[in-house]
Amino acid sequence: MKILQQDDFGYWLLTQGSNLYLVNNELPFGIAKDVDLEGLKAMQIGEWKNNPLWLVAEQINDEREYVSLRKLLSLPEDEFYILSRGVEINHFLKTHKFCGKCGHKTQQTQDELAVQCTHCGYRTYPVICPSIIVAVRRGHEILLANHKRHYSPNGGIYTTLAGFVEVGETFEQAVQREVFEETGISIKNLRYFGSQPWAFPNSQMVGFLADYESGEITLQESEIHDAQWFSYDQPLPELPPTGTIARKLIHATLELCKAEHKCDS
Repeated sequence: MKILQQDDFGYWLLTQGSNLYLVNNELPFGIAKDVDLEGLKAMQIGEWKNNPLWLVAEQINDEREYVSLRKLLSLPEDEFYILSRGVEINHFLKTHKFCGKCGHKTQQTQDELAVQCTHCGYRTYPVICPSIIVAVRRGHEILLANHKRHYSPNGGIYTTLAGFVEVGETFEQAVQREVFEETGISIKNLRYFGSQPWAFPNSQMVGFLADYESGEITLQESEIHDAQWFSYDQPLPELPPTGTIARKLIHATLELCKAEHKCDS
């Protein structure tokens, strides 16, 4: 990052954790002096509406009001993803101020996005935590779960199953393990669907579709409040927001359910 001069110009991305600062629901725009950012550290991470997009280093004791990145899921994907990139970069810089090898201070490198120890020279790159997410289909039905973090007295969100990939594990193994651990269901016909950066704070969601093979629903009660099979042509519970890969997986699976039902008719 560089020290901002008064005439540096563009859109400005300020973050606090996974939250962003907006002015009238827009990123601040203008020259650094006019938006009170002169002298702060920042780096250009791309463009926003054909103007430079600057990521400002996360500020301590910032009294601005911030909104969650989740509220911007309705943005076009390329816009949401560049905001996610900024959130993840600031998270990385904030959590890697000291060397994980010897404990001395680090500094940002000039040649690539990384930090390097000022004592031993150890270089660290942004950490991305891979996670799987999967929609499971059984004939005309989709398996949806109400995770404890989504539970509310009115029911809450029902969504697909997901979890972090463990050390020494393939994505496919992680999918099979997570589905079985959380619901007792075995799956087959696993295939890749797509991915989504998920800056809460630094995950990469890797999505799959799968078919039911065997088993009855047995809940992992520490994680799951409820899980059920839902028919595509019956009312569904509250689903995750549009813009999430979970919602895309659900939509794709419901279309498969509908197509199979037509073939059976």
